[in-house]
Amino acid sequence: MNEKKSALLAVSFGTSHLDTLEKTIGAIERDLAAAFPDRVLCRAFTSGMILRKLAERDGLHIPDVPAALSGLTERGFTDVLVQPTHIMNGDEHDKLRAQAAPFTGRLERLSFGAPLLTAEADYRETAQALLAELPPACPEEAVVYMGHGTGHFANAAYTQLEYMLHDLGRIDVVIGTVEGYPGFPEVLERLRERPGVRRVSLRPLMIVAGDHAKNDLAGPEPGSWRVRLEAAGYAVSCTLRGIGEIPGVRAVFTRHAREAC
Repeated sequence: MNEKKSALLAVSFGTSHLDTLEKTIGAIERDLAAAFPDRVLCRAFTSGMILRKLAERDGLHIPDVPAALSGLTERGFTDVLVQPTHIMNGDEHDKLRAQAAPFTGRLERLSFGAPLLTAEADYRETAQALLAELPPACPEEAVVYMGHGTGHFANAAYTQLEYMLHDLGRIDVVIGTVEGYPGFPEVLERLRERPGVRRVSLRPLMIVAGDHAKNDLAGPEPGSWRVRLEAAGYAVSCTLRGIGEIPGVRAVFTRHAREAC
């Protein structure tokens, strides 16, 4: 009788910044591998732009979802658990599920773990993990997280997470996005509603601290949030650490993978 071969495919949007890759995506994958020692861990990225850049610049060839699943079926794997490292059930997650759908009939079992922010318990657990990394609240300081943002309806995850953080006692935390609502103007308005705030701690609300964190959040260009907040009169500090580095955040992904089994 043939031995059943099982795999765990960790799917990320990806990053071309190798300095943050292993600290974030790599760390999530290592936690998953430790939690599922009976499964072979594999990696896939959903961003074609990032995959091309890694291949051309670094000679690093990472498969997309169809290529990864094709390779696993060709190698005789019959049970594949797919765990995304996406923050929400947005465009990238929809893309993942669409690309994986044709493999449903080619595998004995194809299961999917949920993105980070899916159920109410996920928001509470993620909020607690973020708060564990923050210094105590200070009346003169606010914490601003920058998310990516999307036109997808799942973008509402950002405001729900902010509400959860406030309910846990941190009304000093504001969440904005680069490409969605609330954006920078809304962030600035929230800060101005608290006239005692003089300092802002900027942090990425992204799995990796890549382009958006280094440029849109902390960069020297006039459009960066750091520069715009300084122009508005705030003293700004930046913590360029993707939330994939936070153990409590990674634990949510591991739990979702277990729940999918």
